[in-house]
Amino acid sequence: MSKDKIKDLVELRSRLYKGGGDAQIEKVHSQGKYTARERIGMFLDEDTFQEDFLMVQHRCSDFGMDKKDLPADGMVTGMGLVDGRSVFVASQDFTVNAGTMGEAGARKAQELMDAALKTGSPFVFINDSGGARVQEGVSALSGYGGIFYRNVLLSGVVPQISVIAGPCAGGAAYSPALTDFIIQVQREGQMYITGPKIIKEVTGEEVSLEQLGGVDAQAHYSGVVHFVAKSGPEALGLARRLLSFLPSNNSEEAPIMEESRNSSIGPDESFNFLVPDDPKVPYDMHEIIWRIVDNADFLEVQENFAKNIIVGFGRLNGRSVGIIANQPAFKAGVLDIDSSDKAARFIRFCNAFNIPLITLVDVPGFMPGVDQEYGGIIRHGAKLLFAYASATVPKFTVIIRKAYGGAYIGMCSKEMGADRVAAWPGAEIAVMGAEGAVSLLYGKEIKNAEDKAAETKKRLEEYRELFANPYVAAKRGYIHNVILPADTRSYLAASLEMYASKREIRPYKKHGLIPL
Repeated sequence: MSKDKIKDLVELRSRLYKGGGDAQIEKVHSQGKYTARERIGMFLDEDTFQEDFLMVQHRCSDFGMDKKDLPADGMVTGMGLVDGRSVFVASQDFTVNAGTMGEAGARKAQELMDAALKTGSPFVFINDSGGARVQEGVSALSGYGGIFYRNVLLSGVVPQISVIAGPCAGGAAYSPALTDFIIQVQREGQMYITGPKIIKEVTGEEVSLEQLGGVDAQAHYSGVVHFVAKSGPEALGLARRLLSFLPSNNSEEAPIMEESRNSSIGPDESFNFLVPDDPKVPYDMHEIIWRIVDNADFLEVQENFAKNIIVGFGRLNGRSVGIIANQPAFKAGVLDIDSSDKAARFIRFCNAFNIPLITLVDVPGFMPGVDQEYGGIIRHGAKLLFAYASATVPKFTVIIRKAYGGAYIGMCSKEMGADRVAAWPGAEIAVMGAEGAVSLLYGKEIKNAEDKAAETKKRLEEYRELFANPYVAAKRGYIHNVILPADTRSYLAASLEMYASKREIRPYKKHGLIPL
């Protein structure tokens, strides 16, 4: 091989690696942001990135595009390692024509997704784009369509993570919405379908880009975004941490952290003092979760949305688990439309990727109210029931305090397929709370009593003694055990080990994909 040919290749690569050039790179840096290749370098293990399709060029000749050179067509694609495991990653290059998506760049992303499907490796897409390349018209739209289609093919087969590190507008926002998890960078990333100018023209509403598509909008109100990061490096670190809890594909198990095996799973007396005796007094369910998982390492998903339920990943005795828990510190932990959707989606993901489920219950019921009924609480609540009942991974439930009415069933009761159900000794398992039940059952007696307060207290004590405790359910086999709070972690760890080989045969159904 001649030295000239080698020199030519080195020079070509050097030029293409600079994307839109030094001036554009400096402009990105001046905004506190990073280039596409810098982001990939932060995400992957050091020196493991191998770029594909570096020399791809667009073929558009309209609107003067034939005179434009767009290195790598504004899309950096390739493969590398995260903690030694293979991952495919695509990153939009804002230094090249504002990262707009054209036919060639879209085709690069599609081929990468095909490779992820063939090899059973996760796919990560870092979004930072001005949207579809207008000059390419329907070709750009076709490119997006091909990506959406592959998002669905990959769903439930390999994990898909989207990082919103810049604009992600219009139809482009639907690709992240079709992936499993979205990480958005504060102030730098925005997601929206219709921009502020069009909204003002159509509805007269005035709104800024950040108000419309920033983290407050998408992580707090809509629930579209699962994780919020303060910076680009933090977002990419979050993506790495998230992958550590997940298998590479749906035919594997999540990695086992050997250093956490058999460590500190004996009785923990601190559990005994976490929950107030009065069922109306709130407490933070995180305090229980942190004591259950190894090293208090809990990665919460959608932390800022539907806070009345907590979902996220942890490890127990080194094994990855998905945790779903009512949060008494917010809306008393009641189930409503948003919390039902949030939990159901998380359960379906864990089931698709062989991650056991732990459910911690302290729920007063489903949220009453006209808005909830009109909004479809029945339809949305049914999603939670369906998700739990259809999940075939190991399922363990611990009733911490309250489990009332349909919500007792909805939070993975034994009848919904839970493999082991335990309750703390102070748990109340009943059709409704004691106050409501006493008012309904003994209303006449209380009304006719000389001392109504004394009669009410008497009836409350009777009801709690007879019905609102875990022993009635235990006697009838509706729960497996009443356990000491201090034994919760060891009980769950032993359950996880015993059911690690669980196999469950279900009636044959037409094969399909796991719904989002």
